[in-house]
Amino acid sequence: MIGPILKLLGLLAKLLLGLFGILAGLGILALALCVVFGIVAGLLAPFIVSVPVAYNFRSITVRWASAVVAVMGIAGTVGVFIAMLSLARGFKATLVSSGSADNALITRAGATSEMTSGVSIDSVKIIQDAPGIARGADGPLLTPEAVLMAPIPLRSTGTDANVELRGVAPNVFAIRNNVKIIEGRMFRSGLAELIVGKNAKATYSGLTLGSTIGLGSARWQVVGIFDAGGSAFDSEVWGDAHLLNGAYNRPDTFSQSVTVHLTSPAALQQLKDTLTADPRLNVDVVREIDYYSKQSTRMTQLITILGGFVAAIMAIGAVFGALNTMYSAVAERGREIATMRALGFNSWNVVLSFLFEALLISFVGGILGCLAVLPLNGLTTSTMNFQTFSNLAFAFKITFDLLWMGVIFALIMGILGGMPPAIRAAGRPVASALREL
Repeated sequence: MIGPILKLLGLLAKLLLGLFGILAGLGILALALCVVFGIVAGLLAPFIVSVPVAYNFRSITVRWASAVVAVMGIAGTVGVFIAMLSLARGFKATLVSSGSADNALITRAGATSEMTSGVSIDSVKIIQDAPGIARGADGPLLTPEAVLMAPIPLRSTGTDANVELRGVAPNVFAIRNNVKIIEGRMFRSGLAELIVGKNAKATYSGLTLGSTIGLGSARWQVVGIFDAGGSAFDSEVWGDAHLLNGAYNRPDTFSQSVTVHLTSPAALQQLKDTLTADPRLNVDVVREIDYYSKQSTRMTQLITILGGFVAAIMAIGAVFGALNTMYSAVAERGREIATMRALGFNSWNVVLSFLFEALLISFVGGILGCLAVLPLNGLTTSTMNFQTFSNLAFAFKITFDLLWMGVIFALIMGILGGMPPAIRAAGRPVASALREL
């Protein structure tokens, strides 16, 4: 008896959710149509109505104080909106640039990241003979890698922050050919030596060329600084994989992942089919660039959602500011509106005139917001203690399409703030308004 009742309740819940979804969709569609109509009508206002555009400009200059408040509110909102989107894009660009279409990353089957993976040394011996892996003078181009986290003090505050340590093979530069030494030299296999990414050197204490630092149970000397082309590797510290595992009392029979250089990008499928079909192995094979693109998704979504939430809160404030400005304008300009209506301008003319004025204010605010965030382009920041990307340095990435999105966002706020006052102005009875003269 209980089972059918629960099924019925579940069905009713689904129907209610479906109905709510339909109503919400219709509401969003209606709002979108109003916004599109308002933008088009407002932009066309100077060309299709007979109310002089000079009237709107004079109105703004007369009421400049309230107009400035509305402009600054919109500019601040647009600035936050663009900054958050550019932050998300910069993070994704940094991670994606870490990968190469010519490399494949091999991890334990089902692992969500290198940190949760493990590939045995016996598996590495099987992998190195697989077809599709490029070979150099010293053998197959692959690097079994150990990935660890170590606390190192920040230069700015002196407090510890997690830094990614990557144990690599000596031939790593032949596999990741976008990475190069810019100071010092490569570490020597079997010695407690490190090479440091350029961002890590600038961010953390004790990672300058020639310095010595204690990591795990060993003391390490920094013998080189490398440039990874603005990728995530620039925030890492590399050393001999066997020694790093030993310093942290980790078994040397396992690596977190294996990165291989392919004979060609098309060889990935052959390699994947061979390794996944081998009963001795339990691995996943993915193109390196795809792995880092997937890893960037969660953080990108987090930044976008948080940024969207903050921008939405600010947008509500900006819209109310625009509403207050435009409603005040309607109240103060009752005589002007009545005079225009008495001279023969219809309600449509008045609505378009007010919409044009609201769009003008929001457009200026949008442009100022875009100009305000331009200095952020290329500015380096970092994540803080986010899974495997702790303190990953990356830069704001402001593109032309983001600036356009900011301007459109400003115009939408202008429409939402200008439409109700415009309709109210157009609906004022001429007779009652004329009595105020």
